[in-house]
Amino acid sequence: MRPIDKGKSAHSYSDYREAASDLLSRLGRYCCYCERQIETHLAVEHIQPKEHHPTLRNEWSNLLLACVNCNSIKGKEDVILDDHFWPDRDNTLRALRYVDGGIVEPHADLEPEDHVRAKNTIALTGFDRVPGNPGREPTASDWRWDRRRVCWQIAKRDLRRLATEDTIAVRELIVENATARGMFSIWWTVFDGDVDMRRRLREAFVGTDAGSFDVHENPVQRTGGRI
Repeated sequence: MRPIDKGKSAHSYSDYREAASDLLSRLGRYCCYCERQIETHLAVEHIQPKEHHPTLRNEWSNLLLACVNCNSIKGKEDVILDDHFWPDRDNTLRALRYVDGGIVEPHADLEPEDHVRAKNTIALTGFDRVPGNPGREPTASDWRWDRRRVCWQIAKRDLRRLATEDTIAVRELIVENATARGMFSIWWTVFDGDVDMRRRLREAFVGTDAGSFDVHENPVQRTGGRI
């Protein structure tokens, strides 16, 4: 999950839907949870559901962008913020890792409490809804697992191409492929060890929190975050 910086509120909103243009300009057309690039039906999503927290209905601090799948799966559950990791508050790359095929799991070296938070985050967003996972099979309309798998394959293909043709033009093309598809975390994971590519990806994905990375583009403790 990409750590994001949406900045301070541009102004107050009489209706949370009015925040859509500000969120899109600051974060791009990407779901803040699954990270897919979404041209249409990218909703303004409430971190804490407005049904349970009406005073936060139009508050910038409570708003993110979410695709139809992530928004519906997260639903109206009254979440406890401290029980999860959040892309606008924590360095989520230090909590969740992406492995072969785009499977999402907690980092192995997390402290026990943070491991529980990572598992809670995966369950809340439905990242564990993959074929063959009993009780967590994806619905017919939920193809996020497959999009991660395909994106992983494409990123690996581009990594192999770069190994045989390492030019600025190829690096720029890879960034174009990545931003067109989304899923920053997969591209960032696949290009582990290539500081230049990681920097290019971070800078190309608008709204990625620069403070969550060191000079070598490795994830670091986020200021004010739990991880």
